[in-house]
Amino acid sequence: MPLNPAFAGRVYPATVPYLVGREKIREFAAAIGDTSCDTDDDPAAPPTFAIALTLRAEVEVVSDPELGLDLTRLLHREQRFEHRRPITDGDELTVMVTISEVGRVGGTDMVTLTSELHTVAGEHVCTTTSTLIAQGDD
Repeated sequence: MPLNPAFAGRVYPATVPYLVGREKIREFAAAIGDTSCDTDDDPAAPPTFAIALTLRAEVEVVSDPELGLDLTRLLHREQRFEHRRPITDGDELTVMVTISEVGRVGGTDMVTLTSELHTVAGEHVCTTTSTLIAQGDD
């Protein structure tokens, strides 16, 4: 089944707020081998910490059967992060996902997602862009 092009431009509601904690920052940093978060001096998360919040929201979007993306053939092609400021201990963040692009190139389905992280007060903290591909049947 081909991807539904009508999904391009669709914006999903913001997720429930996620409270960023120092321990979660440390756990994430340890998982990626980043030792810069081992001190109490800097409450900032590694730049890629945003994926811990966006991934859950993005999986829900691409799992929509009406989109038509074959999750058994899914590959994560590219990820970009654009920070307005670092994510820090104590931030309470929501994620809003937009399907920026839906397409097909040479038998491969492509979906680009733009996820915006905002504080509950409305401050824009980070934008991530994920490009996902899935090999088609043909």
